[in-house]
Amino acid sequence: MKKLVTLLLIGVSFSVYAQDKVWVFFSDKDATGFDPHTFFDQKAIERRLKHGIDLYDVSDIPVNESYVSAVEGIVGETKVVSRWFNAACCLANEEQKAQLRKLEFVTSVKTVNPGATWCAGMEKSGEETGSFEPSEDQLEFLDAQIKRMNGYVFKKNKVKGQGVRIAIFDVGFKSYKTNPAFEHIRKANRIIKTYNFVKKKEEVDGWDTHGTFVMSCVGGIIKGQEMGLATEAEFLLARTETWTEFYSEEENWLAAAEWADQNGADVINSSLGYTFHRYFREDMDGETSLVSKAANMAARKGIVVVNSAGNEGSDNWKNIGTPADADSVLSIGGISPWTGIHTSFSSFGPTWDKRLKPNVTAYGHVIGSGPKGISQTQGTSFSGPLVAGFVACALQSRPAFSNMKLFHEVEKSGDLYPYFDYAHGYGVPQADYFFTWPSAPKPTFKLKETGTSITVERLDTSNLESSSGEAVHYTQWPDYVFYHVENKKNYLDKYFVINPATSWTDKKGVYDDYITEAPSPLVILKKDYAKPFTLRVFYKGYVEEIEVK
Repeated sequence: MKKLVTLLLIGVSFSVYAQDKVWVFFSDKDATGFDPHTFFDQKAIERRLKHGIDLYDVSDIPVNESYVSAVEGIVGETKVVSRWFNAACCLANEEQKAQLRKLEFVTSVKTVNPGATWCAGMEKSGEETGSFEPSEDQLEFLDAQIKRMNGYVFKKNKVKGQGVRIAIFDVGFKSYKTNPAFEHIRKANRIIKTYNFVKKKEEVDGWDTHGTFVMSCVGGIIKGQEMGLATEAEFLLARTETWTEFYSEEENWLAAAEWADQNGADVINSSLGYTFHRYFREDMDGETSLVSKAANMAARKGIVVVNSAGNEGSDNWKNIGTPADADSVLSIGGISPWTGIHTSFSSFGPTWDKRLKPNVTAYGHVIGSGPKGISQTQGTSFSGPLVAGFVACALQSRPAFSNMKLFHEVEKSGDLYPYFDYAHGYGVPQADYFFTWPSAPKPTFKLKETGTSITVERLDTSNLESSSGEAVHYTQWPDYVFYHVENKKNYLDKYFVINPATSWTDKKGVYDDYITEAPSPLVILKKDYAKPFTLRVFYKGYVEEIEVK
């Protein structure tokens, strides 16, 4: 009995003194002595002036230090202090929470549910082996990952991200100080600042290679071959993630976003996300998570936020993670270089509240650079930075555009636009969109409606290639038929991809293998869908639609 009582008392003790992560929100700020011209990098000032943002906006004034000191007097230390949300994050037990709530300048104390994280691409792994001397096959692959975005049009117009500052948030940037892929960046002193939000110091060279691979897909060059498009951009490198301490990543992401904003970032690349370890699918609404709120706030500061959609497409979760769910985040899915369409692991949209995600796509299989050489890797972790480099070049070519104007122009540059679906978004961004006046596409088919069906007629399938996928063949433009059915609530019930040159065995829905076999001509039966609905069909750049009432 004595042992039982002792155990019960120990249990009570743990309950009383157990600490939770909490956010403490404050009532006001003290603007005395705040000077934005000394607080912000000049590029941050310029971005604010361009976007019409008040230099003395209350969200940019630092948190009152006396408030933070009072909180630390109760809990010992704070983890993160946010000027954007006028709050501090810390650990507190129930007694300490009660004390915090009694402070006259505290408006609320909110407990955070702990969880875990994933990187949206590479799994944690040992050192890769390889060489910095690319083989012919690797050079061909690198050429393809640039060509798929029509990226050489940027190069032809001398657009390489000059003057654009890109912040990269990741788990580590091992070898970035010595890696040959970044020699051109180091020589020009274009790594402006670094910070390790896990260790609270500047050093980010170490811990993992993931960020190194990501950075190479933004602006690396190896033996004269571009690995990404923004080869002359400036960089801010932030370590926000860790493989072992899974409870602080969202707070680190927020802190890094405020740091990137202060230090003049034009673009944030985040190959990171949070899903089933911490959230339910209904939380993927762009508003629930801390990191989605942080990403939207960064966008309100004029930054283009680019985030990988995630690698849950072939898992039970399937859907995008957060902050890719945020409304103002350009979310990037992955496609296969060999088929030209969605690769199986890339997460699907839409968001829980039925907004379009991903917005656009790029290669999810790439050649990147690590400490010991270049090698092939995969994940939407790498489609995201490919598009981040594209965004930097687009911004250089359209410097007067606001971040959200540029966001939508990148969508419009997609090679499926105005067609879309929840695997490809608007397709792969194309650089020539920013240099040539788009002409009306020539019809490549005709839709014919009858009482029971809609037929796709005059579909020209001549000169189509059928690839087994076994040989090295990088598809620059898939000659596939895309079609979707949009319901009366303006979101998609179904969407399909059909290769007219190849036969598949089954017709399945979006969450399976949605590459389908179809008769020629293609026939869509009206009875298969609830009325009213809109059918849209895309083929070789041409889109036609019919509304069925």
